[in-house]
Amino acid sequence: MITGRHEQIDGTDHLVLRRGIEAPVEEVWAAFTESDRLGLWFATWAGDPASGQVEVTWAFEEDMPTEPYVIEECDPPHHLRARNVHEDPTQVWTIDVALTEAEPGTALTFSQPLSNREMVRDVGPGWEYYLDRLQESIETGHPSTIAWGGYAGLTPEYVREFDLA
Repeated sequence: MITGRHEQIDGTDHLVLRRGIEAPVEEVWAAFTESDRLGLWFATWAGDPASGQVEVTWAFEEDMPTEPYVIEECDPPHHLRARNVHEDPTQVWTIDVALTEAEPGTALTFSQPLSNREMVRDVGPGWEYYLDRLQESIETGHPSTIAWGGYAGLTPEYVREFDLA
């Protein structure tokens, strides 16, 4: 079952995933913003975030180059918005992370605007995979062991959610 939903935000199609994570907001924030913690489930980064840009190296994708990410908004420990730098505007991926305190821990809202709704066939299952990895790494404090496995099987649910049939 998918956790992502189709939402229109400022006239743009977005994939929005919401999760409850049984950890304090500061711990979830660290899992997104500290390179070693981020590397347990998604990627690592290098550089000086105070400059407004870091170099991100995806850790669990084949043939993905290191690429610059611009930090558009950062309000610790509640909001982070960043996007990669790419010559092709259809390849720019913006991620928006909002964290709020909730019982018994943190409410996470993760969103990505889609330049083309068809993207959700891949990015929907992909973010389900990565957010499950996030939760596991927070719970265990170790690198996630969740494998891609059946996540591609979520595509039909995303096709229905985004009315792509």
